[in-house]
Amino acid sequence: MWLRRSGEPIFGPANLRNLLVSRALTGCVSLLAFIYCIQRLPMSQAMILSFTTPLMASVAARFILNENLKIADVAGIAFSFFGVLFLLRSPTSIQGVSVEAKTKGVHVFAVLIGLVSALAGGVSYCYLRAAAKASDQPVGTIFSFGLLSTAAVAICMIISQDFVLPSFYSFVLMIFLSILAFFAELFLARGLQLEKTSKVANIQYLEVALYQLWGMGSLRYTLSFGKVVGCFLVFVSACCTMYFGPEKEME
Repeated sequence: MWLRRSGEPIFGPANLRNLLVSRALTGCVSLLAFIYCIQRLPMSQAMILSFTTPLMASVAARFILNENLKIADVAGIAFSFFGVLFLLRSPTSIQGVSVEAKTKGVHVFAVLIGLVSALAGGVSYCYLRAAAKASDQPVGTIFSFGLLSTAAVAICMIISQDFVLPSFYSFVLMIFLSILAFFAELFLARGLQLEKTSKVANIQYLEVALYQLWGMGSLRYTLSFGKVVGCFLVFVSACCTMYFGPEKEME
């Protein structure tokens, strides 16, 4: 509906379809690999692997998009990543450790799958930025990703799982989370359309800091020195990223 209202082609302009397909493929691989990873690893370790994606995105942007990676950008991402390590170093930082991970320990294969997810996600950021900058509407990148992912996941579900009808509560919750995910993807695409990859990637680390603050504010998590230091590092890095302002427009 958004694309129709803005007069954009549903499947994107002809000259951008290769970029849209590449973005959809890498995004789908990253998502499926991450889901596999959180089923096989403790949640805190899976999240640490997931938050290597901004690192991968910044390095990939240097080669795919020829973006300049300044020392300040590297330092900002490093500060944020160390902040995440402080926040997630304890297994209780994020709940939800799988039973399999408790009984069999950390599987090397699952860790490798997590790194594949991070690498594919980083490359997806680059294709997302390239496609969003070349079009007027970043919504096209979301539509292509959703179209391919829906088909791929439906095939995997039919082959490997039995159909289970969700309850009314689960259905409403899935709709609500889908709406949130749509706007999260939309704002990410818009951010990448306006700013270079390393800066947008660094802002993504706010996610885990805000999650921890929300947990401590709702008394689900106890306040600790490591969490305070982690939140401080992430917020300082994000503030510095925003303070330095946007880069000059690059062709």
